Amino acid sequence: MSKASAHSATNKRGSTVTRIEAALTQAISAGELPPGERIDEVKLTERFGVSRTPVREALSRLVAQGILIPGEKRGVRVAEYTREKLAQIFEAMHEIEAACARVASQRLTLLARVEIEGAQADCMAAAQTGDRAAYLNANEAFHQAIYRATGNPYMAEIASEFRSRTGAARAKKFASPDDLLASANSHADLISLIFSEDSNAASDGMRAHMAQSFRATLAAN
Repeated sequence: MSKASAHSATNKRGSTVTRIEAALTQAISAGELPPGERIDEVKLTERFGVSRTPVREALSRLVAQGILIPGEKRGVRVAEYTREKLAQIFEAMHEIEAACARVASQRLTLLARVEIEGAQADCMAAAQTGDRAAYLNANEAFHQAIYRATGNPYMAEIASEFRSRTGAARAKKFASPDDLLASANSHADLISLIFSEDSNAASDGMRAHMAQSFRATLAAN
């Protein structure tokens, strides 16, 4: 095999691994794979039409991120946490999410404003129809839009990692259409604070939002 062919094959495998990793992360954040759920390698190879090699590489990446944890007989499962560990993770999330809201408020651009408003519109639409899966995806997009609004990819990466680690646990708090509406409505106040350009108010607002999220998540788990 020529160097060019080898390079192309490596890039293709890397792209496949990334695609599988992203799909699993989204499924976990959307509550499709609950805490403790065992990941079936065979089903993943069939779903993506690939060999076990890229599947195992994607799973290894997710284990390294703490999204998946080693299970019995060399398998892996979706991470599940004790109340104490969940509290510790959320404590860290409070700080980074509050920092993102503060910086986003200081650096808000027209594009960032439009992206946040668009994500919120999707949240409201999903909540009003009671579409849980759509809401969970829209809710993740809403927070991602805030992260991007910071203009700091390092802050966005750290915040995203925390959300990925807690996705399965947070998804369980959305048990009814009323839960979806309450969450979507709480975004409206948060957006007002971020758009006000009062960075301290935006930070405090995000802290309150995350505290409410933690209480609901703890009650659901």
